[in-house]
Amino acid sequence: MRSTSLSRMLAATAAATLGAMTVAPSASAAQDVQGSGPYQLNFSAALVYSLVFPDAQAAGVNNWGCTPTAGTQPVVLVHGTYANQYDSFARMAPELTWAGYCVYSFNYGTDGTDAAAQLPGVYGTTGLSGNGDELAAFAAAVRERTGVDEVDMVGWSQGGTIITDVLKKHGGAGVDDVVTYGATHHGTTLSGLGTIAQAVGATDLTRAGLGQAAVDQLRGSDYLTELTADGDTVPGVDYTVVATRYDEVTTPYRSTFLEAGPGATVDNITLQDGCGIDLSDHLSMTASPRLIDITKRALHPQGTGYLRCLPNAPVL
Repeated sequence: MRSTSLSRMLAATAAATLGAMTVAPSASAAQDVQGSGPYQLNFSAALVYSLVFPDAQAAGVNNWGCTPTAGTQPVVLVHGTYANQYDSFARMAPELTWAGYCVYSFNYGTDGTDAAAQLPGVYGTTGLSGNGDELAAFAAAVRERTGVDEVDMVGWSQGGTIITDVLKKHGGAGVDDVVTYGATHHGTTLSGLGTIAQAVGATDLTRAGLGQAAVDQLRGSDYLTELTADGDTVPGVDYTVVATRYDEVTTPYRSTFLEAGPGATVDNITLQDGCGIDLSDHLSMTASPRLIDITKRALHPQGTGYLRCLPNAPVL
């Protein structure tokens, strides 16, 4: 287990505020031996737990004997940058399993040499193209082990972006519904800090300290320019894209929205529409009851379900 000294805990918290985000082809076997952490009501509690248990899984995930509710597909959860499968989904994953979904997750981007990658529970720091390859391999393992042709995918922050990477490289095959929230689909200015870094030529410093993932997600990066050159979507996939007005990481917050191309459907949703008391920011939206219900509705075979409207405070 990596050190959990106070200095590293503070550094991990700082790294987590900069972005929200696996496993090689043998990922499913690795997930089988990891312990499950407790259900958490908010991101902060989940983050603290993951500092002590950096390889914990959210309760209910990776149950390979799970039988899904009729009409549903297995759901693959994809964490964000500087995050992990537990702190990203410690509330959402159990609630999805209680609703009858078979849920699977993993940690990706684990071989980073950057400074951020050395902190406990910090994953997803490596380049997005390779991270997308890891996600494709994990999804293939889920399909094979569960005997299904398609999975649904839910991704937070970088997690949503590398779902697009998988869809573009594999033409959408094997994926039905996609839900993303706070995803850096079109890059981020990081509240202006990313723009400044690019303007002063500090991308090499960013790469050394925060990893290639940080560089790839800057607005106008070579990676994102290539990824979106032929549009935002692929045919045959239904997208639900959720943003929060208080997102300080994916900025401007509307940059997460997608434009539907041929054969795809896109539902762009602002979390506060119809629920002004949900003050979720980029980190706390992972535990927003309303966002969890939006996800359930998007994954439901008939697209139905009640949406809670409850207070959810920002982390920052």
